Amino acid sequence: MKFNIPSYVKNVIEKLEEKNYEAFVVGGSIRDLILGRAPSDFDVTTNARPEEIEEVFQEYKTLSVGKAFGTIIVVQKEGNLEVTTYRVEGEYLDGRRPSEVMFSNHLVEDLKRRDFTVNAMAYNANTGLVDPFQGREDLQEKRIKSVGNPKERFEEDHLRILRAVRFAVQLGFTIEVNTYRACKDMGYLLQKISMERIREELFKILLSEKPSYGLNLLKDLDLLKVILPELVDTIGFEQHNPHHDKDVFDHILCVVDHSPPILEVRLAALLHDIGKPDTFSQDKEGIGHFYGHDKVGAEKAKKILQRLKCPNELIYSVAILIREHMTQYANYKDKGLKRLIKRVGKDRIFQLITLQKSDRICSAGEIKMDVLTQREKEIRRILESAEAYEKSQLKINGKDLIQLGYVPGKIIGEILDDLLEQVIDHPQLNDKEKLLQIARKKFRKNS
Repeated sequence: MKFNIPSYVKNVIEKLEEKNYEAFVVGGSIRDLILGRAPSDFDVTTNARPEEIEEVFQEYKTLSVGKAFGTIIVVQKEGNLEVTTYRVEGEYLDGRRPSEVMFSNHLVEDLKRRDFTVNAMAYNANTGLVDPFQGREDLQEKRIKSVGNPKERFEEDHLRILRAVRFAVQLGFTIEVNTYRACKDMGYLLQKISMERIREELFKILLSEKPSYGLNLLKDLDLLKVILPELVDTIGFEQHNPHHDKDVFDHILCVVDHSPPILEVRLAALLHDIGKPDTFSQDKEGIGHFYGHDKVGAEKAKKILQRLKCPNELIYSVAILIREHMTQYANYKDKGLKRLIKRVGKDRIFQLITLQKSDRICSAGEIKMDVLTQREKEIRRILESAEAYEKSQLKINGKDLIQLGYVPGKIIGEILDDLLEQVIDHPQLNDKEKLLQIARKKFRKNS
């Protein structure tokens, strides 16, 4: 079996071999090449020690930030390449990092320490494929299987439990039975993992082609209650509403699958109905209602994303999308749409409509997109015509008001807010002289 390896990777391998060292492309890039996918990056492993790697590439720029762990980065025009010495690892004391790293002269020893068989293959042109743990067979059978004893692998690095799910959903594979059982039995270990590491794996699952597969795996493996316990209450929660033929959890999965792979939108889809179990009520006819679930859900989403150590901007965006996802457009005119754009922001307004379309697709009954599609066109027209919907778009600013004699302070913002409301209602008023005239009258009125 031969692979098309980029020239800058071949160059590194050949230079190491010229000095009588072994060198192989290793890990996920081999997996992807076998699957016919374009690898996102390449890694090289070698029996050369870090100092020897630096000596081989002394005419190149190298980075030694990972030297203690055997990694030297070789800088080339086509890209940076990590070159790592074969290694074996000492005991893992914290479920994340080995207590020590020891260099090895044997490739198989290095491959033995890796997480899953599909990631434990190596290749170079002279030797061909090195596959001591039958990773290629597992690729053909479409299964994720631990290298060796899965419990030992998960004891070493607890995050591998979540990575098994992530690889399964990204590749569309199943998890091998013993690996699956170990994931389920040892899921509690994820409580010891930092939220930042959990967040990154969760986000990769959410941004996969079919995130519902990963979310269902998390549910079936009892991992959801560890990383997103707020979602557990939605499982099997019947809505008793003619607009919904799915329980809350299955509806959420549908909306996530129908949303584009944009992180803010996928997160909003995942959490948009998280407030429903807290707001459920039934009327005399037994019809279920969830009054205020959008507001409750937005607040719960904030807390969840804060716990996951998400950036504030991401938290803010997701909360807005959830808070506004029940907005009804049937009677909206330009004024209402402008106020909505002001509340949501022009960068999020189309994300909101996308979320609402996905929500509607996953509801019961006839799917009607006419109103959403029409409002989307109207919002585009408003934005393209640059009609004002926020204060920065007014033809005057605070300095102009100060020049009129207003004292800097709260009154400046109040007048600008008032002027914006008038301009939203009457776009023709967004002219400097007209706005100054209105401001003068207001000044005399309040002086």
